[in-house]
Amino acid sequence: MKRLVFLFAVLSFTYSKAQTDLNDLLAAGLADAEQFSNDYLAPVMEGAIYSFSNGWYNTADAKPLGGFEISIIGNISPFKNKDDKKSFVLNTADYENLQFADGSTSGIVSSALGDIDGVMVFVEAEVAPGVTVREDFELPNGLAGEDLNFIPSGFVQASVGLIKGTEIKARFLPKIDTDDVAISLYGFGIQHDFTKHLPADKLLPVAISAVIGYTHLDGSYDFTDSALIAGQDQRIDTEINTWVFQAVVSTRLPVINFYGGLGYLTGKSETDVLGTYVVTSGPFQQTYIDPFSVSKDASGVTANLGTKLKLGFFRLNVDYTLAEFNSLSLGLNFGFR
Repeated sequence: MKRLVFLFAVLSFTYSKAQTDLNDLLAAGLADAEQFSNDYLAPVMEGAIYSFSNGWYNTADAKPLGGFEISIIGNISPFKNKDDKKSFVLNTADYENLQFADGSTSGIVSSALGDIDGVMVFVEAEVAPGVTVREDFELPNGLAGEDLNFIPSGFVQASVGLIKGTEIKARFLPKIDTDDVAISLYGFGIQHDFTKHLPADKLLPVAISAVIGYTHLDGSYDFTDSALIAGQDQRIDTEINTWVFQAVVSTRLPVINFYGGLGYLTGKSETDVLGTYVVTSGPFQQTYIDPFSVSKDASGVTANLGTKLKLGFFRLNVDYTLAEFNSLSLGLNFGFR
């Protein structure tokens, strides 16, 4: 079966990938290709939304005026045990042409996170009086089939203290632009430490803050030169936007501290299949221009616990987030207060 690297999530310096045959999907008809792609990609798009939204803080104690910190943050969101995200039920009643080769009307198939192989389907139609054309093909598996069981992300983040109790943040991934792939990320955040307004705030053993953060990611994969399907200017563009709203509490000790947060995340991922595609097999042979888009909204409560070690101007933090997709984050931080 022909293979196409299908862009669905981006991480620092690279991007994860799932495999599918776009020629086969389009051979099933445009509506069926879009329906399948939405169901297939939804879990990994949701996971990417959660993964890229982490890492906004490592303490509730906001920096004083002029204090700054530069951080290198990496996240991984494992899904090895999330069977509900690694597959979905394909019901042929929801499709115009797609049918299971074994005659079933519904079945469990792999999502972009899964590893289910060998699911055969077909499309069949009468193309002329007395002439019926049938096309059989295998549905794609996902990341687990490539022995990848997590969604990674990473970026650089900078924080600067402003007026009493307020800290602004910015995150970015410098644009990576190769012959085939272009990736970039940016985001902005604000943190306000309410305990800074108390008369004896320096004597308190804990700090309490609120954090708001916005992250935007763009990814593009150009596969025109792959020649896997006839056409031109073929590419896949993905855009992710997320917002997080969190309450944070942390200890205020000299060397090692502990922090935790509770909040809410909302985000959206959109993927556009762009360019010209000429389908040359099956009963629905035609040319498509910018054939379809798929999107996924995600929202939910998040909670995390972490610890931070201070060694002069160098700090190390690690935390674990509980959400629809759990995440482990590691931060290397440099700066002064």
